[in-house]
Amino acid sequence: MSEAKSELMNETHERIGALLIEALPYIQQFAGKTVVVKYGGNALAGATDADAAGTFAQDIALMHAVGIKPVVVHGGGPQISAMMERLGKKPEFRNGLRVTDAETVEIASMVLLGTVNPQLVSAINVHGACAVGVSGQDAGLLRVTQRDPDLGFVGDIDSVDPTVLKSAIADNAVPVVATIGNDASGQAYNVNADTAAAAIAVALGAEKLIYLTDIEGLRANKDDASSIIRRTTASEISRLMADGSIDGGMIPKMESCVEAITSGVSRCHILDGRIPHVLLIELFTIAGVGTMITADQEVGKK
Repeated sequence: MSEAKSELMNETHERIGALLIEALPYIQQFAGKTVVVKYGGNALAGATDADAAGTFAQDIALMHAVGIKPVVVHGGGPQISAMMERLGKKPEFRNGLRVTDAETVEIASMVLLGTVNPQLVSAINVHGACAVGVSGQDAGLLRVTQRDPDLGFVGDIDSVDPTVLKSAIADNAVPVVATIGNDASGQAYNVNADTAAAAIAVALGAEKLIYLTDIEGLRANKDDASSIIRRTTASEISRLMADGSIDGGMIPKMESCVEAITSGVSRCHILDGRIPHVLLIELFTIAGVGTMITADQEVGKK
């Protein structure tokens, strides 16, 4: 081996070692803590990596292996829209929420419970963590009421019973939640996954709520990709929503962050799920990515 090649290998080993040591305090900080990760259908559909679900699953499996208790809540908006179009239905949205008639709620259930949820469960299991698929209908996890008759079968969450999730976590499993909920009569409703993730995070007393989506983070100017806000507060988010700086699909996400923070969740993060291993970069390195939202400006904490 040449001297130059040997030096290069030594430098590589040093960088790898330094990165692992950098992760140590964060592993110690978050071990035993619950982290709710909302994996958006946009992140899955927008990723350039052909095995985006597998890359995500590796992150979840590693988090689980070092003692973190991950709970995955997933969306499937693009996949639901694609199936609707295949069946001759045109998707319609109002303020970021899907208008959901009786046929659409059946399509949503079919896609979320029959395709997206099993895909993620299988991917996580392949990488060594025991994942279990859970519907919001299971054991009364998500009890809902109709949000607005004009939106059809779109549910607002009345209550969360996290018993089934706590049972899975106690069994050292990773719950993967599809957000279809029931009302008191047993009628199924489509529940916005951002809203569901926040409600579940609050019910579980989660340390962090992380949203993986298809943008780099929250923008100060929604039309300027370079205006990413790296750190902000729930009160500032409320101000941005009030003045119209936040619109469309970001509205339920930001409303959910504010609700989670004001209800006791320590941190919310908006991350670009198209970046390979973005969860690990955010959790275990000093760099951090995307946008972090806190109750106040606590310097030096992840």
